[in-house]
Amino acid sequence: MYVMMYSNIKPEELDLRLFSVSPQTVYAPIAVEDKESTEKKRKEAKDSVKDVYTLKTEYAQNRVDLAGSIFDFILEVNDELAESEEQETWTAEEQLAEKQKILKEKLPQNIEKSLSDETFNRLLQANHEELKIAKDAVVTAVHNVMKDRITVNDVESKKQQVQNQLIYTNVSNELKKAMYNVAQFAIIPNVVYDPIKTEENRRQAVERVEPVRIKQGQILVEEGQLITTDIYRQLKLVGLLDRSHSVQPLIGLLMLTIIMISFVMHYFRERSTNSDRSLLLYVIVFTVIISVMKILSFFHEIQVSEIGFLAPVAAGGLLIRILLNERLAVISSIILAVCGSIIFNDGVTTVFNVYVGIYLLVSSLAAVLFLSQQHRRSKILQAGLFISLVNIMVILAILLIKNGQLDSVELSYYGMMGIASGVLAAVLTIGLLPFFEAGFGILSTMKLIELSNPNHPLLRKILTETPGTYHHSVMVANLSDSACEAIGANGLLARVGAYYHDIGKTRRPRYFIENQLGGKNPHDKLPPEVSKNIIIAHATEGAEILRRHKLPKEIVDIAEQHHGTTLLKYFYHKALEQTDQKILEKEYRYPGPKPQTKEAAVVGIADSVEAAVRSLTNPTPEKIESLVRSIIKDRLQDEQFNECDITLKELDLVTTSLCETLNGIFHSRIEYPELKKEKVKEHAGN
Repeated sequence: MYVMMYSNIKPEELDLRLFSVSPQTVYAPIAVEDKESTEKKRKEAKDSVKDVYTLKTEYAQNRVDLAGSIFDFILEVNDELAESEEQETWTAEEQLAEKQKILKEKLPQNIEKSLSDETFNRLLQANHEELKIAKDAVVTAVHNVMKDRITVNDVESKKQQVQNQLIYTNVSNELKKAMYNVAQFAIIPNVVYDPIKTEENRRQAVERVEPVRIKQGQILVEEGQLITTDIYRQLKLVGLLDRSHSVQPLIGLLMLTIIMISFVMHYFRERSTNSDRSLLLYVIVFTVIISVMKILSFFHEIQVSEIGFLAPVAAGGLLIRILLNERLAVISSIILAVCGSIIFNDGVTTVFNVYVGIYLLVSSLAAVLFLSQQHRRSKILQAGLFISLVNIMVILAILLIKNGQLDSVELSYYGMMGIASGVLAAVLTIGLLPFFEAGFGILSTMKLIELSNPNHPLLRKILTETPGTYHHSVMVANLSDSACEAIGANGLLARVGAYYHDIGKTRRPRYFIENQLGGKNPHDKLPPEVSKNIIIAHATEGAEILRRHKLPKEIVDIAEQHHGTTLLKYFYHKALEQTDQKILEKEYRYPGPKPQTKEAAVVGIADSVEAAVRSLTNPTPEKIESLVRSIIKDRLQDEQFNECDITLKELDLVTTSLCETLNGIFHSRIEYPELKKEKVKEHAGN
């Protein structure tokens, strides 16, 4: 797995230098955030936000009040001096000087320093009526101008505007000049910089900037393009220039491989029987399928579009399902789909080809599920056709999900691939199956079905030479199959093993009661030791016959082990009655070995149970259950199950299953009215 996928994830080594010309088009192997570009965009967004200025509406009234207060101070000074008796003897200069002195004492320093003495002199020299007119005009003009937005840049123009509004005031020119100065002094910016609002707007602008990301598969530099500083930085960012990061994908692939192999190993640890041979078989099947995928992936490099749709991955599911187990086949389908998604990636835009991975998974699962109830070898080709149909549906679904234009040529191309994949999977399975079965001695489901065919030479031999044994074997097969299914064992193996378990009786058919058909029993004239040897021989001779005809080892083992080392009680007690000499019990026991598998143990129980129940004169459910439990109890006490992994709970389930099957066979039959009338007539006639 690792070797096959290594080249598909190995980072491409590029010799790219700053300010050199790129020899090829380079794509981003991964998706990554370009933090430097992100910060640059955020700075640009922040700088693009203008400063926020807030209009202070209260400034207009404050400046109006300020301008009015200046005139009020002038009027107040004039009134104070008018009330003084000394002023009548003063000259005009002395009066002006006194007014200036009083005004400076009243005026705040900021106003005093902002306006010139000449302005104050002009105001002080104006009469009361002119000052009232001037005050009203200045206050009105300042209010009109200050109610609008005034920035720092607008101050000079606004001062000119307020002056223009005062030109036509009906006062002396000297007073007008003073009015201009007072009004212009009152005009200030009323729009103030708001640092909190400005910072909030800048923060929001920065948050609206999406991170700059280099997308996987994005073209970083085209063939023949100059590698600029920015391009070089992006190449370094995605790791194409940093050799230290080239080992990361390899470590990731190793981790993924270990995880997938762990699933398989966990399965084989649970099934310890023949695990080494089965594991070797699994490895070979898996290697064949993944090698086929790798070979097909080479065509992808010569621009064959979506060659992964042609991969016969379903053959892996079919082979593993037939040769090993359905559960393992499902696990393998998932693993092969993951491997296929890596093997058939384009090496540019993505590491995993999700579409091909889904296609391979559904195709392989379809194969496994189709064979879940279909065991005949002839069904493999039908499975291939079913896989082809599923493949076409999956391909169509993928194309619709992509929401692209459905071209008839493209649909035909992909459809042919899907059909070919299913057919190839079936052909590959049919071609490889005999080699695996022969090379590993695999007793597959298909092989068991073939062995259960009544036309098999050995089954025909049993039927023609020992018809009673054949009927007995069929009954044992039915009992064993249902009992093994109840405990999770291989019911089909038990059924087929039961068909052949008494093949040894074909050597001397007349010496077994089911084949005597009411005739004399030859054992009546034989000494018990001879009868014992004939009966015991049917197990060992049957195993020899099966080996000579090259039947699978599992079938041979059932024939050899179904009696274990049980005692031939009838002939043992007969021997004890006929002689006073000491007779060893082991001489009248089967040679064994004891059952090694659950299937062999169940067939042995069913064999004894069927023969015992058949001897009952009036079998009832209670008698049947009592007999079955007695037989199993005897075998337990005789330690016949010590060498197989069957549990007491499973033996209880076997008891229940055998009783149910036997009750169905020996149930009471309803006598129909017509039959009763005929019997009455017969009795009347007699």
